[in-house]
Amino acid sequence: MGRYFGTDGIRGRVGEPLMSPDFILKLGHAAGRVLARQSRGAAKRPAVLIGKDTRISGYMIESALEAGLSAAGVDVVLCGPLPTPGVAYLTRALRLEAGVVVSASHNPYPDNGIKFFGPDGEKLPDALEAEIEAALEAPLVCREAHELGRARRLDDAAGRYIEFCKSTFPASMSLEGLRLVLDCAHGAAYQVAPAVFHELGAEVVALANQPNGFNINEGVGATHPEYLQAMVRTHEADLGIALDGDGDRVIMADAEGRLYDGDELLYVIVRDRVLSGGFIEGVVGTLMSNLGLEHALQRLGVKLVRAKVGDRYVAEALRERGWSYGGENSGHLLCREVHTTGDGIVSALQVLAALRRRGETLAQACADLVRYPQVLRNVPVPRGYDWQAQPTVVEACRAAQADLAQEGRILLRPSGTEPLLRVMVEGRDAALVRRWAEDLAAAVEASLVAENASMRSGANP
Repeated sequence: MGRYFGTDGIRGRVGEPLMSPDFILKLGHAAGRVLARQSRGAAKRPAVLIGKDTRISGYMIESALEAGLSAAGVDVVLCGPLPTPGVAYLTRALRLEAGVVVSASHNPYPDNGIKFFGPDGEKLPDALEAEIEAALEAPLVCREAHELGRARRLDDAAGRYIEFCKSTFPASMSLEGLRLVLDCAHGAAYQVAPAVFHELGAEVVALANQPNGFNINEGVGATHPEYLQAMVRTHEADLGIALDGDGDRVIMADAEGRLYDGDELLYVIVRDRVLSGGFIEGVVGTLMSNLGLEHALQRLGVKLVRAKVGDRYVAEALRERGWSYGGENSGHLLCREVHTTGDGIVSALQVLAALRRRGETLAQACADLVRYPQVLRNVPVPRGYDWQAQPTVVEACRAAQADLAQEGRILLRPSGTEPLLRVMVEGRDAALVRRWAEDLAAAVEASLVAENASMRSGANP
């Protein structure tokens, strides 16, 4: 990660330095300069697509980016609210130099963020992000009037993306006879997701599809699965699908309200491909992927390789190996045979196609995947907090791993998007897992208290 870019672009609270109009204007200009250099010699002026989710701050950020890009001589195509994977798809389909998404994904509405896609529909490589960061240090110099970029609106963006999503579902199948509850998180997929599933034949009960600028992810969506569970039962649906604010994550629930996370949905997709006679050498998960997934894949003859947490790392590992399938237990899944990036709608369609092909329920498709109990605690920490420099935390980790032995594992890692330390404990013994998760989180909190007390005593001798 660089000075400004994290694992998922640039993200922060609106009004703070990284999400202020002046910084975003500079960012647009810096990105425009870099993209102009990349496309030098091309017959036409470089052009960039800008999409966004439904946060109120999206208007301001979109405008600032547009101004910066135009000042650098880059044309801008505006598509309005559209899921992140939709921007990735259209960037590639329209043969543009880049796509920009204004979104903070699953974060609450006061946050926002900016992420970039290259002309291939992939997230920008680290080297290009580093170039943009370097260009931010240069003064903002506006091109002469005749060299300024133009802006236009792409009126059929949603329709194009809907058709793309439908194309990833087998033409010989339909979703007729299926009653779906669809939780759109009041986010970027609120228009396109209901249309996709309806046009493929399902009876769709669309929920959380009334964004007002302030309600994105508020008690709904993939990060609040209890809402989906309740709504599936209330509407007597066959299945429930919940997306997050920018539409790149998905979780599902069956008719009984049982939830299925990214590990289980990835397994359903891969198992279907194997049972259909396909050869899958391996799948890329993350450090958070459940041991149960690893063991179930082994029984299919498929190995699991773990990447760092973050969809960009999963995508990089897939590219390096030439594999197609990977994902995170949060519901960010990649099926590279159909799309270049994680897509909640497309991933849900792959799961539904697998169930239709096998004539199975989600529970039946996941029967061979027995998940280990896993407990995650998010501990607020200041940015830059290094748990490995805290002797009491390190010692607590040693004790936990010794107690769990070969029947479990622990993982402490800083969030790439929020000021949090994620403490994960996994093992066969649920009670032991819960106890060590609480003890490790408490050890981190105690280290922060001790560190603050030390700083105060040093400041007041």
